Amino acid sequence: MRKRRLSADNGQGAGFAEKGRVGGVHGFKMAAIGKAVITAAGNLQKNIPMQTLVDRNGETKSVLQIILDEVFQAGVADVALVVRPGTQKAHQEAAGAAGKRLFFIEQPAPEGYAHAVYCAKDFVKNDPFLHLVDDHLYVSRGGPSCVEQLMQAAESESCSISAVQTTSEHCLRYYGAIGGRRLPQQKNLYQINDVIEKPTPTEAEQRLIIPGLRRGSYLCFFGMHAFSPTVMERLCHRFESSQEKPPRFMSDIILELSRCEKYLACELAGNRFEIASKYGLFQAQLALALEGGERSQVLSLLLDQLAAHQLQTSQ
Repeated sequence: MRKRRLSADNGQGAGFAEKGRVGGVHGFKMAAIGKAVITAAGNLQKNIPMQTLVDRNGETKSVLQIILDEVFQAGVADVALVVRPGTQKAHQEAAGAAGKRLFFIEQPAPEGYAHAVYCAKDFVKNDPFLHLVDDHLYVSRGGPSCVEQLMQAAESESCSISAVQTTSEHCLRYYGAIGGRRLPQQKNLYQINDVIEKPTPTEAEQRLIIPGLRRGSYLCFFGMHAFSPTVMERLCHRFESSQEKPPRFMSDIILELSRCEKYLACELAGNRFEIASKYGLFQAQLALALEGGERSQVLSLLLDQLAAHQLQTSQ
């Protein structure tokens, strides 16, 4: 177990270590990401990380363990978990052996999603960082994991990148969504021009249309972001300035940064599953099983169940 708080860094950190292609207003190449912040302090997130699933390797693990495995295997060295007061022990137990590698940070009061990320300022310091939410499970479609795909894109483009997923308009009320355009010669990278948190279908149709997506489909946040140091800079400014209104959602910060520095969205080869939603845990388990080594067995079990159900309803 790591200490809950880290001292502030008086230096510049690793975030702006190298000159290179302009990735933002600072004109520096973003360094490799070595830190991750996972938020788990929401009112509905108390028990989500403790839920257990069978991963794609056939091992029973907690949701938190599965997320941490993906983060550490992608090469991230240090991970901070932002939790509600009094829940650190439960999260540490849910993390299994990885619990000893975590930095725990308490969000003193439920002041919103953006504030939970801001609470990790002493951990992040002036470095780029990966950010995930613990009530989503991420399942890649073969090949690199979702975390690896996002980190590779951030390293290649040298800027902040938010993962997105094509989402039907009837689900817009659950997610933040972006408007923009696909980059030339890129099949999965988009320049962000607008961001709305949980937009209405009318707002989405007016401001978030992406050329090339079918009607009624929008790019919504995946729950996974690769952030440049500027993100934490802006969070600190917004929360610590008496003249600024503190943001409640990260969508506010993403929109702000997209207007002053290079900020992209990346559609990953994978899917996010919101564990807290109705049947979310079931969907996540099914996706993991179908991507695992026992796919044929799982499909056989599903067909048997469907056949038995059909027989019963036809009698």
